Amino acid sequence: MTQKLAFITAETFEAESCAKLLKGEQVSPEDADVLVVFGGDGFMLRTLHQFQALGKPVYGVNCGTVGFLMNEGNIDSVGDLLERIKASKTTHLYPLRMQAKTVSGKTVVQHAINEVSLLRQTSQAARIRVFVNDIVRLDCFVGDGLILATPAGSTAYNFSAGGAILPLEAPLLALTPLSGFRPRHWHGALLPNTAKVRLEILDADFRSVSATADDRTVPFVQTLDIYQDKSVAYKLLFDPGHNLEERILKEQFES
Repeated sequence: MTQKLAFITAETFEAESCAKLLKGEQVSPEDADVLVVFGGDGFMLRTLHQFQALGKPVYGVNCGTVGFLMNEGNIDSVGDLLERIKASKTTHLYPLRMQAKTVSGKTVVQHAINEVSLLRQTSQAARIRVFVNDIVRLDCFVGDGLILATPAGSTAYNFSAGGAILPLEAPLLALTPLSGFRPRHWHGALLPNTAKVRLEILDADFRSVSATADDRTVPFVQTLDIYQDKSVAYKLLFDPGHNLEERILKEQFES
């Protein structure tokens, strides 16, 4: 039986041109067997969040720049696309669950596939107390902010900030400082993916901090509670030899 496809296309010339080449019958995301995403990594992340409740596998076609979460383009027909989807391998990504409480008392819950990042909102350095499994690990971190990244997200913002690249199957999370000032020689930590992380913003009224889960930002945060949510799984399809685990491994040897 031929799989039913739904095309989800970024509003860029490259993505729309690629999708137009694949003329064929489409269905709605709700009725599809596979969601086919034309765009780049940012659009893929937004699509995964938007359609997560459907639980459908997602096959990405890179029409952006890096395309870390995507497959190569060069698809010339719907038949070719269907064959590639049939031969693809499934990778499950488990996101971070972020519960943020703001200075005003509002509670916001978001999921992050790549990372949760904290960043100062003013010229004042952020002051953050770090708990891991209810134990204070840093009484007062001073700097621009912190990142907590999954293995899938460890090659993105986390890596650019000097954090470690984590193999996809590693049961770890990377906690990485952004322009850390105190403690002077603290360069981050690798945590088990079962860890429950709590971040308390000290002097939150004066030294305001925002929290971002992938691309969704909560301003004026007071506390954050974060853990990897194994009850939620995003299913990405990758071409053989182009899987995410291999690409993350390869990144560690790039010059």
